[in-house]
Formats: sequence, structure tokens, C-alpha cells
Amino acid sequence: MNSRILRKAALAMALGACLGTMAPMAMGQSATGAVAGRAEAGARVTITNPATGFTRTVTAGEDGSYRLPLLPPGTYTVQAEGGQQATVTVTLGATASVNLAAEPATLQSIEVVGTRFVTPVDVTSTESAMNINAEELARLPVDRNVTSVALLAPGVASGSASFGGISFGGSSVAENAFYVNGLNVTDFYNRVGFSEAPFDFYEDFQVKTGGYSVEFGRTTGGVVNAVARSGTNEFHYGSKLVWGPKDWESSARDSYLDGERYLTRSKDKTDSTRLNVWASGPIVKDRLFFFAMYEGRKVEPENTNDAGTSFNRGDSDDGFWGTTLDWQVTDRNLLSLMAFSNENRTDTTTYAYDFDSGKVGQKLSDSYSETGGTNWALTWSSYLTDNLSMKVMHGRNERNSVTGSPNDVDCNYVTRASGVPDPGVPLGCTNNATVYDRNDERKQSRIDFEWGLGDHLLRFGIDDERNTSDLDQVYSGPGGVQYNVYTATPLTNNSNCGGFLVPAGYTACVRARQYAIFGEFESTNRAYYVEDNWSITDNLVLNLGLRYEEFDNKDAEGRTYIKMDDMWAPRLGFSWDPVGQGTMKVFGNIGRYFLPVANVINIKQGGALLDARTYYGLDGWEIRERDGVQYAVPVLGQYMGFDDDQGDGTVGDLRAEVDADMDPVYQDELILGFQQVLGEKWSWGARGIYRKLHNAIDDINITATHCGRVPSVWVMGNPGKDVTIWGDTDCDGSNDGYITVDTSKGGYWTESDDYEYIDGEWEYVGSTPTGQRGWSKPKRTYKALELQLDRAWDGKWAFNASYTLSWSEGNAEGPVNTDTNFGDTGRTENFDDPFVNYRGHGPLANDHRHQVKLRGTYALTGNWSLGATVDARSGGPITGFGVGNPYNWKLYHSYFVCVDKCTPEEAFANPQEGDTWSTSDRVYEHSARGGAGRMPWYIDVGLSVGYERQFGPARFSAKLSAYNIFNRQRPVWVYQDLESSIGTRDEFFGRERFLQSPRYGQLVLALEY
Repeated sequence: MNSRILRKAALAMALGACLGTMAPMAMGQSATGAVAGRAEAGARVTITNPATGFTRTVTAGEDGSYRLPLLPPGTYTVQAEGGQQATVTVTLGATASVNLAAEPATLQSIEVVGTRFVTPVDVTSTESAMNINAEELARLPVDRNVTSVALLAPGVASGSASFGGISFGGSSVAENAFYVNGLNVTDFYNRVGFSEAPFDFYEDFQVKTGGYSVEFGRTTGGVVNAVARSGTNEFHYGSKLVWGPKDWESSARDSYLDGERYLTRSKDKTDSTRLNVWASGPIVKDRLFFFAMYEGRKVEPENTNDAGTSFNRGDSDDGFWGTTLDWQVTDRNLLSLMAFSNENRTDTTTYAYDFDSGKVGQKLSDSYSETGGTNWALTWSSYLTDNLSMKVMHGRNERNSVTGSPNDVDCNYVTRASGVPDPGVPLGCTNNATVYDRNDERKQSRIDFEWGLGDHLLRFGIDDERNTSDLDQVYSGPGGVQYNVYTATPLTNNSNCGGFLVPAGYTACVRARQYAIFGEFESTNRAYYVEDNWSITDNLVLNLGLRYEEFDNKDAEGRTYIKMDDMWAPRLGFSWDPVGQGTMKVFGNIGRYFLPVANVINIKQGGALLDARTYYGLDGWEIRERDGVQYAVPVLGQYMGFDDDQGDGTVGDLRAEVDADMDPVYQDELILGFQQVLGEKWSWGARGIYRKLHNAIDDINITATHCGRVPSVWVMGNPGKDVTIWGDTDCDGSNDGYITVDTSKGGYWTESDDYEYIDGEWEYVGSTPTGQRGWSKPKRTYKALELQLDRAWDGKWAFNASYTLSWSEGNAEGPVNTDTNFGDTGRTENFDDPFVNYRGHGPLANDHRHQVKLRGTYALTGNWSLGATVDARSGGPITGFGVGNPYNWKLYHSYFVCVDKCTPEEAFANPQEGDTWSTSDRVYEHSARGGAGRMPWYIDVGLSVGYERQFGPARFSAKLSAYNIFNRQRPVWVYQDLESSIGTRDEFFGRERFLQSPRYGQLVLALEY
């Protein structure tokens, strides 16, 4: 190998170290990248993409600095007048530095060829991000979805509750943002998911874990960027088969308690086959290019219910299409279109099932679900002058969510809690709980400018979104009623029974719940931002940014009911190159980030929501028959109570239900970091992080004002702060003006329930007021130290390792609750009354104290390669939740458990006529957050073996991957209800609920021309 090739290899490896692990500077909603550096003053600098013919020329400034922004990712050549040519790779959201000065810098570890110098560290960047492209991912055993890519970044963990998601830096799974070609595809309804395309539609990924620019907002977690593939001047086409047979999937473990199976997972498997065909190339050489892809899919999931008494067999065969068009209108103007459709329908048939024999019986019901929609983004990029650039984008993101069943009209949905007598036949005659039809549509427009003025790089823009949810939802069956049967303790106020007194003789209760809502709900989010990247010296860059946000959520009638503005998000960062050679930098930033209100809040409070719950004792089961199949429905016994506080079917006067002066949810973040290149291939870095979340927006139950006790009203507001609502100003019983309640001191009426032993039974005789109480203010902090080590790919092997030591602590995880498995964003139980969160400070659900991530690739020969990944993190905390508290009779999750005199029967072994007992007589002990230990370590090891070979113009490749190779199925979430009712310990406390996915295999075969 000659010296010139060696120098090129060294340069590629050094640049790879920068782009793979270092922190790049954000660019125009990060669908593009940039090249910057120095040349001779006044020299003309030209960049060219040989694959597309794209050419751009700028003039270096008086100090020799130049910048080429808004570059689509790809490989470019860059040259100054009279200088030598350099090759540089532009990656998503990054700025590559290329020094073309006549007097080149000299470095031992970095290639210098003539007048060319490419720096391995972007000293203009103050943010933390991981860049990885499709080529690198093809060498690794990384499952083929965006979530798996994000999980490669340090400090990112998968959600452990049923609603999934990913957590960045201790934040909840409902606080992230996801983009494809600059289009925001985040689920704005509940903020947990996002719209996703098949893996082969993407070209490049960037995962931002902190310190991101002011052009990004509406997130207090992380940002995931992806850019779609595009065409070049050469025609290419190919096909890829992705096969994941269910026979390559290990059986999941069933869960047992005292020899009895309570969760059946061993029959849950999925057979998956996906075949895509694609083509790319020029429509007009050097001007207009296309990429088009179609993927046919056959996915057949199979699973049982928890009890193993029914078997579900699904089928999904809808295809995906996606395309990009790139038109270089002139050398200064580019027009790009990205579009894809991920619509999908799954049809499921449910059968009776005998677990012991494995026999599938008669069909019980059919159901279907529909997801996805059409997404597109049209982007115009224009280089107005050498120093001023503009990008305009308009697009639409669509997400459908539909569930239904042919039995929706005739069959009510029935559930039975563990411990309730089994009727011996299936419950109800439908497997579909809700008839649900929702369409979420985001219309997004933004314009971004970049203007170079000497030592200052100014960036500014506007970002506007209009998010609309069109919903029609009702429970299936006659009357739209769902029946839920729970265990209960006689003569107690059981939480599962609405907190009503359970009559004597009943050990189970029935909740007959009607739930219905419909309407069109809109929210608008608008932001303006400006940023100055100031090169104070050649070695020191200061980043000064300011973002202004507005959020406006509307009810079903189009009226504003939650509006927040004057949200100013300042961000300040610096990057210092101590030695001035681009091999080392010290950086830091401090910033503020705001989180919008999810559309689910509009719907469930701003809509005509009916949530009516009637409670009865259980008088056994009635056996019925439909289409020759027997099923059971509960027999309703003694009436216990009715509650429609959550929604009575009308929109109502929302002034009484929403804080008129609500403060937004925001997070402050401080990061200090260091990065250094070690020779041609190795680099390392360290980062210290501190995050603090301010405020929460949640539903709180106001039952007291300056007038004393008032009718209960559920208010969206800031717990622990002043809440201003329409109320009774003069205490005459009618609402006539705005009142303010300091919820840190009051707002909730407390009382105890009193009972007397009369005629041989304990009877309720009234209640005793005990005053007002206020809410604890929500708190969440995240402190972490991250270490990274990276070896760049050199054609032989590559390696990346990270270790994160972190503490996530407080009394509020965020807008969802993982520890109680509650995923209704912004409507958690945390602040329903003041005692749910009282004395609840401790390690939060996403507190994984230690996290280790490894990934690497090794080329065995020119054709064969091995890949491996390791994701290991310490287990999350376990809390023993009680269901009551020492201060009030109401029963929600709490950090107290009753230890004595919990019921009148326990307080009086031999009660006498006239004996009295009150809920205030109960004796409680504090049960600290995280006080019940931790779950085991999560360790997932993936292995892959790859083969590729060139056959003339064709390239064949194959990769066989195995995930969770050691088939570890440790629990990632356990039951955390220590009490099932007051004084009664829950037998399932600490028992496993959700496990790691079992080992599974996947084969990928590709043929490309």
C-alpha cells in the first residue's frame, strides 16, 4: 500500500472518530450538514458532490474563514483556489472542519497532505450527540427500528412499563422528539410514540442526548433525527429480504405464584417476513434525482391472554411505500420532497384455548386495528448570498389509530382481577374493549436562516405546528358499558370499588363503567429562535441562543382553554480548543427546554367526556351462549355508589377546570464535557450532566377553597402552586368570578369516616372534618457522569464503549408513571390528592445507577465479519405502594401502609354495642420510594455474522443476527402495590410482570446493483 493511500486511511479514521462519537453542531433542523474551515483570505472555496454534480462556491473572509451550510449528507470534495483537493464526509447535523490554508497545521496523529487539513473534533459544537449511518449499522446486530438505534447512545434506556418508549437522561418516555428529513413525526396525542418507516428507508441517524440548539424545542428528553435515502447520478436498484421466523424465537417464561400460573407468555410469538425492492438514480443528470422503495410485509403475531384461556392469532400484510425527490434547480437552490406511507391493518381472531393440552378451541371473536398514515415534507434550500442561506419546509405527519370488532354492538367487555372466582368459561363475548377511531394530523411549517457576519454566525427562524386529533371513542357492547370485577374487603372503602364502602358479605365488586368521547381537538405550537455562534478567537467559540415558545390547546368547540406564552428558553454554550490543533476540546452549555401539553388533555378534559362508574357487589356469574360458545358476565348485586367526577358527558365551563394562569413544564440543563483524539484511530470523552425539571401539569382534585369545603372539581394546573379558576368569590354557592387557591397549603378538604357498632354490624355514621391540606411541589433531578471510548472503523475492526453513572431522583417521574404502569400522559395519579405524592421523594422509576454499552465489528476476511452489542444496566427501584394515608380516608396509591387498626374488625376483636371506630384510628408506616429494593440487572447481548461478495455489478450480502443471545428473561417491571386494600398485603407485590424479550433470530439477505 503506498503512502498516499495510507494517509487517506488515516484521515478517514480520524474523521470517523469525530463523526461517530463526538458532539456535532446542529444544522437547520438537522436534515443537512455543513463544512467550515480556513483558507487564504479572499480565496474562492468550491465544494462538489461527485455523485450528484452538486457544486457550491463561496469566498473566504478577510480572516480566511469560510462556511458551506445546508449540505445534504454525502461525500464531497472541497478545494480552494490553487490549493489541493480534500475529500470530506458530511453527516447529519454535523459540521466537518477542513483547513485549506497555505500554512497547514501539523499534527502527528492527523493526516496533512499539501495544504489540506481535516480536523477530527468539531470545536464549534456545544451539544451532545451520537451520529451513526446505515453502513455502520449494517455491520452490527441492531434490531431494525429507530428505537434500537437510539438505545446505542449513552444514558438512553428502554421503557419498562406496558406503554414502552425510551428514556433519555432520566426523563420519562413521554418527553422526546423524533424527526425524519426535518419533519416532526412525534406522537402529539400521548407523546410516547412516533411515526416510523422501515429501516431500509433511512440513510443516517443522529441521537441528541443534551445541549441541543435553540432550533429544537418541545422536548425535555432527547431528540432523534433520521434522514431518508436519496438518489445520485448512477442508477442503483436492489432487493432485501428480512426474515424472522417464530421458530427462531425462544419461548417466553410463564410466571407462577405458589405453583399457580398467573401470567402466560410461553405461547407468544411472531412470524415476520419483509421483502423490499428499491431503485434510485437520476431523472435529469446533475439536476433531478429519485429514490423509491416498496416493502411487502407479512407479520403474524400469536399470543394468549394472561390466564392462558384464550389464544389470539393476528395477520398483517399491508405494504409500505416511500420516496425522495431531490431537484437542484440551480447551483444556489434545491428542492426536496420526502414522502412515505406506513398505513397498516392487523386482523386478529380469538379462540378458546386449553393451555395444558395446547389445543386451540372454538373461535370466540374477531377484532382489527389500524395504524399509520401518509407523511410528507417539501423543503426549499436557497443560498441567497455567500454568507446568507435559507431553508423553508412544509409538511404533514399523519397517525391513525383504529380498533374495532364485528361484535362491538352486541358484546360487552368483561375483565376479572386475580383472586376473583373463575366462572370456568371465557369472560364476555368480545376481545375488543373499545370501539376507537382517532386520526392525528400535524401540519408543520418552518423557515430557517443562517447568516455569517465576520466572527459571528447568526441563525434564526420560525417553527409552527398545527396538531389536530379527530376522535370517536366508546366502550363496546349494549349501553357502552365495560364490566371490571375486583376483589374487595367487606366494610372497607376499597380503592378498586371507587372508594365506596363494601357491604357486608361481599368479597368482590363490579365496576360498570361507561366511557365515551368524540370531537375534533386542536393544539398549535409556535416558536421563534435566534442564535449567535461567536468565534471569539480561533480556539474559543461562544454559543448564545434564545428560543421563544407559545402553546395553545383548544377544546372540542375550538375554544382556547390552555394557552401558555412568554416562554423564553435561553441557551449558552462554549467550546474551547486548548491546544489549537483540533484534537481536543473542553465544552459546556446551560439551557432551558419547554414541554408542550399533549393532545390527550384536550380530549379528556376539553371534550364531551362521559366517564360514569357505577359500583355493585358481585352476586356470581351468569353463563350465556353466542354462536355456540359459552361466556360469562357478572351478576350485579347490591348497589354501592356512582361517580362521574371524571366526566359527565358535557364540556362544561372549563374556566372552573383549568388554571387560568398556568405555568409551563420546563427543564434546566447543565453540561460540562471534554473530548480528545488519541492517535489516528482512538478517541475518548467525558461528560457531566445536571438536569432539573420544574413544574408539572396534571389533574388535581380541588375540594376546598376560601369558602371551606366545595363540590369536587378536577382542575388541570400546577400542583403545589397557585391555581386560578372560575369559582365562588362570595361563598353564596354560585360561581361568579376568579378565585386563587394556593395548592401548596390547601385546596383539598380532609376528613375521616366514622363507624358505630349497631345491631351486630358496623355502620357508617358520618365523617369528621380534619381541615385542608396542600400538595407537594413536583421535583425531579438527574445527575450523571458519562465516559466514552471509541475506535474508528479502519476496514478491520471498530469499537465503542460507554459507561454512565447516574442518579434520577425526585417525587415525579414526568407526565407518565412507570412505577404504577400509568401511561395516560398528563393525567397521572401523582397529584390527584395531596397524599398520593406526600413524602414520595426518592429514586425514580428511570433511575438506573449504572449503564454499560459496548458495540464492535471485526472483519474476519474480506467477505466475512462479526458484530456484537452489549446493553447492560442496573435495575430500577421497587416501591411498596399503599392505598391509603394517615390524613384522609380517600384511597389512592400512597407512600404509607396500614399496620394496625386498619379495619373495625381488627381494632375490636369483640365489639360491643355502641363501640365506635374511625379511619383516623388507623396506624400507618411510611413506605419510602424505592424502599423495597431494586430489580435485577438488564443485560442484552447481540451477535451477528455477516457475509458479502461482489459479482460483477451486483453485490450480495447476508447477515444472521441473534438478539439477547443468552436468553436472559429477567423482570424489567414488577408489581409494586404492597397493599391490595387497607391493611391487606397484595400477594403479587414484587412479583414479575414484564420481562426482557426472549432470544430471537433474524436473517437479512440483500442483492444490490
